[in-house]
Amino acid sequence: MKKVTGFGGVFFKCDDPKGMNEWYAKNLGLATGEYGTTFEWRDADDPSKKGSTTWSTFPQDTKYFNPSTKPFMINYRVENLVELVAELKKENVTIVDEIAEYDYGKFVHVIDPEGNVIELWEPIDDAK
Repeated sequence: MKKVTGFGGVFFKCDDPKGMNEWYAKNLGLATGEYGTTFEWRDADDPSKKGSTTWSTFPQDTKYFNPSTKPFMINYRVENLVELVAELKKENVTIVDEIAEYDYGKFVHVIDPEGNVIELWEPIDDAK
C-alpha cells in the first residue's frame, strides 16, 4: 500500500496572520487571502489529475495544532486514509482524533516521536 503520496501543505503560527499574509503577498507574490494560499498543480505521472498544496498562517493561540506545542504543522496527502490509520494503530502510532470527512477530503491527525502533530489528508479525486 502506498502511504504518503505528496505534500499537502504547511501551516504555521504567527503573531499577526493577516500581516504575514500581506507581507508574503507584497514581497514574495503569494496570492494570499484570509487562510493563506493554495498552489494548484498537475500530477507528473498523470497530468489529467489535479492537486493542490496549501500554505496557511494561524494565530499563536490556535488550538488546531493541539496536542503539539510546536509552531507548525505539516499536511501530507495520502491514498487510503482508513487503511493507513489501521496500519498506524498496529504500529502504536498516536492517533489524535477520529477521521473527519468533508467535501474536499478526509483528515486525521497523528503525532510523530518528537511531538509534532501531522495532518494526513486523503483528498477527494479532483481530476480534470
